[in-house]
Amino acid sequence: MRGTRLHLVAFLALLGAGWGASQPLAKIAVSEGYRHFGLVFWQLVIGAVLLGAVLLIRRRPLPLGAPYFWRYAVIALIGTVLPNSASYQAAVHLPAGVISILLSLVPMFAFPIALAMGTDRFGWARFGGLLCGLAGVLLIVGPEASLPDAALVAFIPLALIAPAFYALEANVVAKWGVLDLDPVQLLFGACVTGALIALPLAVASGQWIDPGPPWGLPDLAVVISSTIHAVVYCGYVWLVGRAGSVFAAQVSYLVTAFGVLWAMAILGERYTGFVWAAMVVMFLGLFLVQPRPGPRPTGTPRAETLAATPRRGKDRA
Repeated sequence: MRGTRLHLVAFLALLGAGWGASQPLAKIAVSEGYRHFGLVFWQLVIGAVLLGAVLLIRRRPLPLGAPYFWRYAVIALIGTVLPNSASYQAAVHLPAGVISILLSLVPMFAFPIALAMGTDRFGWARFGGLLCGLAGVLLIVGPEASLPDAALVAFIPLALIAPAFYALEANVVAKWGVLDLDPVQLLFGACVTGALIALPLAVASGQWIDPGPPWGLPDLAVVISSTIHAVVYCGYVWLVGRAGSVFAAQVSYLVTAFGVLWAMAILGERYTGFVWAAMVVMFLGLFLVQPRPGPRPTGTPRAETLAATPRRGKDRA
């Protein structure tokens, strides 16, 4: 039993390390002029190819019909196209580690949205977590010494768009469900739908990225990031089924921590004491709003866990 527990903890750490690389890779992807709609399109295409292969191996068809199509479209828009576009734009200006810290706000955004939608009840502990999240943001945007350039504070709201949309997505799933779709089917359908949405946006805005050679580091970063996410998310779904949603949700801490560490190792980023303090405060807030043990549908991650799951490329891919 102890050995199994250690293996699950190691697997959780592996998932966190993989997901945590997303922000530094996004920073590299935008480093030479690639822009958001073009990047989102190719992330979705790569995710669709990988997840489609999983469905083929499992011999699971993709359900079709209006009730499914609108779910694919909603998840594609609020789970990928809009938040990832904002994240890529933020990555042009902000340190990758700061964006990783701000992404930990997903469950804190999810709480007031759930209250507004009537899918959750008020709790003082979770309200305290919300206040911790606010305090963390203020530690980043308030002191002039928190960012390399005080003018970068203007881009913090742009970085907050992604966690807000991810939180909205989690609540939409909680309220209206996903019918009989398993997570891989849902993500594959959302990837295909999202790619169809992002393609005309990329072409019309002049952001189309030619997939032909020569290839550089930004191209490699997009491929690696998309591949990591597809593999890691499938692993996350397996872990929820194996160890439960509450255990799996702890990956949120690891994604943020690894995101900061990867940014330091790969990009050479360094942070002030205010940024480190913000991360500690947000970790406290994350602890207060984390899902607690309770019944869950077999084989399906709880909506609260989805809200606690860092995304970035959850391009849903």
